[in-house]
Amino acid sequence: MHEAEHVLWFTALLNRYLAGPAEAILRLAGLKFEPGQPWSNYMSMEILVILVLVLAAAGLRASLSVERPGSFQLAIEAVYEFLAQQAHDIIGHGSSKNVAWFFTIFIFILCSNLLGVIPTFESPTMYYYVPAGVAICTFLYYNGMGLKAQGPLGYMKHFAGPVWWLAPPMFVLEIISHCIRPLSLTIRLYANMFAGEQVTMGFMALVPFVIPVVFMGLHVFVSFLQAFIFTVLSTAYVGSAVAHEEH
Repeated sequence: MHEAEHVLWFTALLNRYLAGPAEAILRLAGLKFEPGQPWSNYMSMEILVILVLVLAAAGLRASLSVERPGSFQLAIEAVYEFLAQQAHDIIGHGSSKNVAWFFTIFIFILCSNLLGVIPTFESPTMYYYVPAGVAICTFLYYNGMGLKAQGPLGYMKHFAGPVWWLAPPMFVLEIISHCIRPLSLTIRLYANMFAGEQVTMGFMALVPFVIPVVFMGLHVFVSFLQAFIFTVLSTAYVGSAVAHEEH
């Protein structure tokens, strides 16, 4: 495990003051943990990202203005409108009901990726647990939207294909394809963030000045890119799930 080599200060803080609640939850889930050290780095970093997002949302809500919007509000609106346009281009009619989900996963993944740029912190997405969790949520979401939009029978027709006599093998292949999607999303995000983090830390250890700045800039670029790719793929999955045959 990554945590066996080092424990971040925020993780140590949680283990010192909030070990009891974490141990109780892990026991209920049937998961193993080291007594007194239930918090792992990826868990603490994920909690930190969620806390930051909640505080940012609360601050934005308190300062919302139609006449004089602040720079933070304008930036959030620009991201939301961009994702809304992407969703409309991919899904078409009715895409607006899904934009909140796409915006949520984009912001969460982006902030998780960028957290690794800050000294003494790590990107929680460099641990496969976090990308896997978001990928599973995406899998459940787009299948749920497909069932809601078309009903169980109509949604099952997607798996059978357009030719009736090829329906049995097509159904099996489609089921396999859908089951692979969470794995594909997980590996893509995890592998890129883990590799980027290792490269950045390696060069910072070898050459502590100038060159690491370049790799940190690359880390920021990859963070945006991977958040965007994950969101676009999620949008495409929702689009294919809610699409009707006549479209």
